[in-house]
Amino acid sequence: MADDSKTEKATPKKRKDERKEGNIFFSSDVVTVVCVLGSFYSIKLLFPGIYENVSSFMKELITMSGGLAHTSDVSLNLLVREFLDAFVSSALPILVICMLLAIVATGAQTRFLFTGKKFMPKLQNISPIQGIKKMFSIRNVVELIKNLIKIIILAVILYMALRDDFTAVVRTMDMNIAVSSVFMLNLAMDIVLKVVLVFAVVAAFDYLYQWWEYERQIKMSKQEIKEEIKQTEGNPEIKGKIRNMQRQRAQSRMMQAVPGADVVIRNPTHYAVALKYDMNVNGAPVVVAKGQDELALRIVHVAEENDVAVIEDKPLARALYASAEIDREIPREFYGAVAEVLVYVYRLKNKLE
Repeated sequence: MADDSKTEKATPKKRKDERKEGNIFFSSDVVTVVCVLGSFYSIKLLFPGIYENVSSFMKELITMSGGLAHTSDVSLNLLVREFLDAFVSSALPILVICMLLAIVATGAQTRFLFTGKKFMPKLQNISPIQGIKKMFSIRNVVELIKNLIKIIILAVILYMALRDDFTAVVRTMDMNIAVSSVFMLNLAMDIVLKVVLVFAVVAAFDYLYQWWEYERQIKMSKQEIKEEIKQTEGNPEIKGKIRNMQRQRAQSRMMQAVPGADVVIRNPTHYAVALKYDMNVNGAPVVVAKGQDELALRIVHVAEENDVAVIEDKPLARALYASAEIDREIPREFYGAVAEVLVYVYRLKNKLE
């Protein structure tokens, strides 16, 4: 059971896969705060133009109403056209600004992720049991508490604002419509600013909660991490078998080169290094094979079967095994010691011949 518990942080591959599925953390409260603040400030900046458009439409409507004895299709069409012109010129800029702000606020959180997989129907969403579980999930409880807090905050701010400015609001009935509109707009902006400041704090906590909940959901068990490693890097057992096969093939090729060596330098049973020197090809002797313990004994055995000289030199055998590479020339510091061995071997061969 401990292996199945999801206690490990999600791997980069897991995060990438979740993102492809559209599973990311996202706070709608952040988008709401940005849109509300941007929309109301847009209204404040564009208010002169909005007032002019609405005022012109109302004047046109009153003029048309007084001059028409009866309604007709022509007059209705003209009225609808005037209304649409006033609406588009007044509301469309604010709607566009609000839409752009929503896109930017959403994209900043999702890094402008777009996937159609969220629109695909899932059978598990139809299950009544899953629906009941979602109703009583921690997420829904948090959302309920959060919405109650927002309603209470909104009610308190509205009450305090209207309580302090109630007399002034009533007096707007006696003011010029332009002056009263500016006053109400400033009052609304003051209320919105207070609401947005408080909601921004709520949105910040909601963002942190969404991040925490997302990290909790995508946690992995140790077994899942092991399976992912197998998928990405291959099964360790198979990789081990491949390495063993490669090692065996390398040893086989190395043993095939031993009969062509000039000498094998050994440390009785622990180390053996086979050298070949062709002065027309190489500037120094080349290591054609080397081994330790059992492999060293095999190299010596093959050398003896093929009449290759085997010389016992413990320090030199150990040093060559540690420093020299197969199919590479021996290091420069061994030139003198190896030259003495080769001279001895060549003299021995000449005597035998």
